[in-house]
Amino acid sequence: MRALRSAGGRSVLLRPRAVAVGAACALLALVVGVLALGSGDYPIAPADVLRTLTGGGSPAEDFIVNQLRLPRVVTALLVGAALALSGALFQSLVRNPLGSPDILGFTQGAATGALVVVVAGGSSLALAGGAVAGGLLTGVLIYALAWRGGVHGHRLVLVGIGTAAILTGVNGYLLTRAQLMDAARAVLWLTGSLDGRGWQDAWPLLAATAVLVPVVLLGCGRALRMIEMGDDAASGLGIRVEPVRLTLLASAVLLASLAAAAAGPVSFVALTAPQLTRRLARAPGPNLLASMCTGAALLVTADWAAQRLFTGHQLPVGVVTGVLGGGYLVWLLATERRAGRL
Repeated sequence: MRALRSAGGRSVLLRPRAVAVGAACALLALVVGVLALGSGDYPIAPADVLRTLTGGGSPAEDFIVNQLRLPRVVTALLVGAALALSGALFQSLVRNPLGSPDILGFTQGAATGALVVVVAGGSSLALAGGAVAGGLLTGVLIYALAWRGGVHGHRLVLVGIGTAAILTGVNGYLLTRAQLMDAARAVLWLTGSLDGRGWQDAWPLLAATAVLVPVVLLGCGRALRMIEMGDDAASGLGIRVEPVRLTLLASAVLLASLAAAAAGPVSFVALTAPQLTRRLARAPGPNLLASMCTGAALLVTADWAAQRLFTGHQLPVGVVTGVLGGGYLVWLLATERRAGRL
């Protein structure tokens, strides 16, 4: 661990291994992104992709790279980073490696909001808005139900799991009420897919990330590290625990909801990325920035693999993350049980 001190007297703690892990994951995400931009029915060499991105490609390459493929890659990077940051915040706040918007019900709430729009015959834009509204309303409901003079980790987990079970049943019912074509569109969205994503899908998440990431990292980062030691210890160090917790929970829910609006409820990225980062970095704490880089690398790699695993057929990215994440969840549960924490 190293401390960097600014001219104003403020210091920032850096863990070299965590920084290296974040940098390596960011580089991997960029490399896979370039490969994805060059892959497809019209293959383009990586050097030509880079030249096109800087404005030097042919008109055909410019259209294919910048108009057709780049929005999908940017959306994958943003969704992966947003989900990973959301998962890292939840896991730190509830002090549980199973803390994730997938498990705690927030993703199911976003799906409920989207399915209500589908049943009502709304447009794709309305579906995205319904997902955000559903996720936020679910966050308010879970926070209210878990409040008992404060929100504590185990209570939030139990309330979230119960809410997720209820919303899963509601979502199944809503699918039966939709028209056949609308139900098929909803099932693809519920699986998690980046197919056909354009700049209109990326910009709202990019704007939210640009606002929320500085709030979380700069405004609440130190307080989050104190809260991880326990509410009493954090209060003794001058941290206003509940306002900070509410801010971080709202940020995490909003990030997960906007990610679901952009790509559907992609599973297990929020659960896996923070834990994978922690194990690679071998450092305590939330590792928020490194987790974002890991999440971006995971999702863009999964999407690239989903497009290339079967010739002539593209899988939804949620299928790949679900298979990999489900295996990781089984391993995590077995590890926690052997350690006596379950």
